[in-house]
Amino acid sequence: MTNHALCLDQLSVAYRSGGRDRAVLRDITLKIARGEAYGLVGESGCGKSTVALATVRYLSRNGKVTGGKIFLDGADAMELDTRALRRLRARTVSMVYQDPGKALNPTMKVGRQLVEVFELAGLPPQEREARALEMLAKVRIADPTSVMQRYPHQLSGGMQQRVGIAMALASHPTMLILDEPTTGLDATVEAEVLELVSDLRRELGTSILFISHNLAVVAKMCDRVGVLYAGILVEEGPTREVLSAPRHPYTVALLRCLPRAGQRKDHRRLDTIPGFLPTPGASISGCPFAERCALADDHCRTKIPDLQDNGSGRLVRCHYPDRAADLPRSTAPDAVLAKARAGAEPVLRVSNVSKTFGQGEHAIRAVVDVSLNLQPGETLGLVGESGSGKTTLARMLLGLVSPDPGGTLELDGKPLASTLERRRDEQVKSVQIIFQNPDSALNRSHSVEHIIGRALRKLGGFRGADLSNRLRALVAAVRLAPQHLSLRPRQLSGGLKQRVAIARSFAGAPRVVVCDEPTSSLDVSVQAAILNLLAELQAAQTVSYIFISHDLGVVRYLSDRIAVLYLGRLMEVGPSERVFAGPSHPYTEALLSAAPNLEGIRKRIRLTGEIPSAANPPPGCVFQTRCPRKLGTVCETSEPPLVEAEVGHIIRCHIAPAELASLQRETKRLADATADAAS
Repeated sequence: MTNHALCLDQLSVAYRSGGRDRAVLRDITLKIARGEAYGLVGESGCGKSTVALATVRYLSRNGKVTGGKIFLDGADAMELDTRALRRLRARTVSMVYQDPGKALNPTMKVGRQLVEVFELAGLPPQEREARALEMLAKVRIADPTSVMQRYPHQLSGGMQQRVGIAMALASHPTMLILDEPTTGLDATVEAEVLELVSDLRRELGTSILFISHNLAVVAKMCDRVGVLYAGILVEEGPTREVLSAPRHPYTVALLRCLPRAGQRKDHRRLDTIPGFLPTPGASISGCPFAERCALADDHCRTKIPDLQDNGSGRLVRCHYPDRAADLPRSTAPDAVLAKARAGAEPVLRVSNVSKTFGQGEHAIRAVVDVSLNLQPGETLGLVGESGSGKTTLARMLLGLVSPDPGGTLELDGKPLASTLERRRDEQVKSVQIIFQNPDSALNRSHSVEHIIGRALRKLGGFRGADLSNRLRALVAAVRLAPQHLSLRPRQLSGGLKQRVAIARSFAGAPRVVVCDEPTSSLDVSVQAAILNLLAELQAAQTVSYIFISHDLGVVRYLSDRIAVLYLGRLMEVGPSERVFAGPSHPYTEALLSAAPNLEGIRKRIRLTGEIPSAANPPPGCVFQTRCPRKLGTVCETSEPPLVEAEVGHIIRCHIAPAELASLQRETKRLADATADAAS
C-alpha cells in the first residue's frame, strides 16, 4: 500500500434513503502509483463522484463506507481521527471541483482564500502572500497581484478554475482529485487548464485521479483508465489500449456514442445505449450491464463475472471479453435527414445587427455588424470563446434583447420585431430555444404533462381532444414514455429532462430553434440520443437550428454551416466541412487545434492572453493581440474585410485564403511529424 498514492481495497459505499441502505459502490479496488494519472469514466449515476468524496471522507450525512479500505499515501484514511483527517486533507490530498464558481467563497477576495491555505499549513505570516502570488503565477495568471484583489465573480470561468487549481496545489499534495474540472470551459481554456495540470504534475510529482465523462479529455490526460458502471469497476487498463480496443461491451457502447473522425449527421446516426443504469441499491444478481447488453445470455444474467486479468495490465469484468467488439448497434445507422434546400429563401435573415450595452461610462459592443442567413432545414453552428457574443446574438433572435438601431431581423422574408413584447403570437412560437440546463428551464413544481400541455395551449392553441392527441404525438416524437407524464422534473434523469425541454420548444411547430449548449452537461450516451433526436425532428419538421456549443466535435456532427464569433465580430462563415478542412481563420484554426480528440496527438496553436474586453477592443483586427499569424502594422491599424475563400465560405483576415491554406498545411505537416516521433 505504501508504494501507491491512492489505494482503494474492495471499497463499498451506500446512501441511506427510504429507510434502507442503497449500495452505490460495490467492492471497488484500484491503485494509483506515485506520479500517475488515472482516469475514471462512466455515465452519471455510476458512482464516479462518490469515489472521490469517499476518498477524502466528504460523503454526505446519509452516506457511509460499508466495506473495504482507503489508503492515501500509505495511511489508512478510515482509521484517522478528526485532527489527523484534517491534516491529511490539508497536506496529502486536494480536490478540484467541477464548478469553481461554487467551490470558491463568493464573499472573500481571491487573495484571502489562497493565503488561508498557507495559513492552515502553518507558514509564517510574512511568507503567505508571496507564496500565494507564486502559486497564481504558476497557474499562468498574468497579473496575480490584481487577481488577488478581486472576488470570484469578477473572474472568467477559466480564471476561477485556475485559482481553484492553485489552491489545491498550494500544499504540494501527494494526490490531486479532479472531478469534471473542464465541463463548462471553452476549448481554448480547457486546453490551457489541462496542459497546466500536466505541467504541474511533472514538476511536483503529484498523482491524479481524473473523473470525467469526456473520453477525449481522459485520452489526453491519463496513463490508465477505469470504467465504472453501476458502482462496479468493469474494465481497467492503459488508456490508449482501453480506448482503442475495449474489451467490455459497456466501454464499446460508450465509445460508439461519440461523433468520431469527422462523422456527420448525414453519414449515419450515432449509436446509443438502450435502457437505463440500475437504480442505487438495486439487487444485482448477474453482470450489471446485462439488461442493456445485446450479447448477454442467461449466464450473464445469473452470475456476476469476475474482474479478469489477461496478464498485460488489462482487467475486464465480462464472461465473454473476446466478443465485445461484436456488440451489435442498438440504433439503426441509417436516418432520413433534412437537407437545406439550395436556393430557397432564408427562413431567418440577420442584417448588420449590433448590440451595445452601457456599463458605467463604458460602452460594451457585445455584437458588431453581424449579417447571417439561415435556410429552411439547416443547422448553423455558432462557436467562439465565452465573451464572443454568441449568447447575446441568440437573445436578440429570441427578442429578449433588442439590437441597436440600424440592424434588421426577418422571418420568412417579413420583418421580425426586435422585442418579444412587439412580436405577434405566430412569430413568438416560430422562434424558440432549448436551454443548456433543463433543471433551471423546467418548473419543478409541475408534472411533465402540465409543462408540455401548457406550451401546447399557449403556443399551439390546442384544446380538449386535440390537446390530448397532440400531447401524445409530441411525447412519442421525443421518445418519452406515457408513464413519464405524471412525473416531475426532479424524478427524471438529465437526458429525460432535456427531452421534456425539447418537447416544450417544439409545441408550437417552430421555424427556428436556438440550441444553447443543449448537450454540454450530458453523458456521451445521453448526448448521442439527444443529437439523433434533434436530427430526426429537423428531418420531420424542416426546422432550422442555431446550434451553440463549445464541443467542436458535436458542432461538426450536427451543423451544415459554421459561424465563428470573436469579440462580437464574425471572423468566418462557411460549410462545416470546409471550415474544418481549411483554409480557416487563424482564430478558427486555434479553436480546432485546442479540441481534445481520441484519434491521436494534435499540435495545439497557443493563443497569448485572454479575450480582450469588449469595452476596449484592440485597434485594427480585434484578434491581432493574440494571433499567432499576425503580419504586423496592417493588423494593428486596419480592420480586415470579409474575403470569400470560395463560394459560401468567407474569412475576415488580411492574409489571403491561398496563403492561409499553405501556412496551415505546413503546420499540419510539422504536427504529424511530431506525432509520429512521439509514437
